[in-house]
This record gives sequence, C-alpha cells and structure tokens, in this order.
Amino acid sequence: MNAAELEKFGGTLAGVAVAVRGDDELVLSVAGHAFATLCLCGPERGRLSFAVEAGHFVELTARAGIVPAHYTARPFWITLIEPERFGAAQTQAFVRRSYELVREGLSKRQQVLLAARESAAPKKRAVRKRKD
Repeated sequence: MNAAELEKFGGTLAGVAVAVRGDDELVLSVAGHAFATLCLCGPERGRLSFAVEAGHFVELTARAGIVPAHYTARPFWITLIEPERFGAAQTQAFVRRSYELVREGLSKRQQVLLAARESAAPKKRAVRKRKD
C-alpha cells in the first residue's frame, strides 16, 4: 500500500487525520492518536507500522515480513518490512483493526463525538446506470 492508497483508505474511516511528520513519515490518526505510519523515504521506504491486539502480537511477529515496530512508547505495534507479501485487502484489514483499537481506547466523550460525526456525514448513494 503506497502513500496515496493509505491516505485514500484513511479517508473512509471516521475522524481520521492524515499528516506528514518529519518530512519522511505519513501518519494516520484519530482524535490526535496515531494508528498507522508509513515511511516515505530512505532505506525503510514503504514500511507500514500499526497497532495490533496484544494477543496477536507474538503470532504476527513470527510471520515472515513482519517485525515489532521500533516505537518503544507504543507497545504492540508491528511493521510490515516486506509489504509486498500482503495483499491490499489484508493490509487494509490490519489498518482498519488498528484504527478500531485506537478508537476503542479514546475517552467516551471522544467516541460519542466521532459517532455523531459519522451519523451526520452525508451518505454516498449508489448511482444506477441508465439503460439505453
């Protein structure tokens, strides 16, 4: 998943902000709490890091292409060091679950505000093609 794809996917999740930190890292956050980062340049370019459930951390880091993230202040974060091993659907599922984990950790007030923002957002309607 490249930066444009990650940013587009992040836009489908309620309350997500996207920012570039330090000129080399794309950060997706909800209510000011990061849930995914993508390295934009250097030897780690393309590596995606995100939060996982504590119970899945050991299982996931035992898989090829996944290592514990180097964020010492963020336990249970992993990094896809070989993102090409994972399809778009699986990568999106990882990022979505990370978003859910961070969102669940927000205060009740913040969760209520996000839910209100979700319900107030205009719904996309399916466009039907006309039969000619």
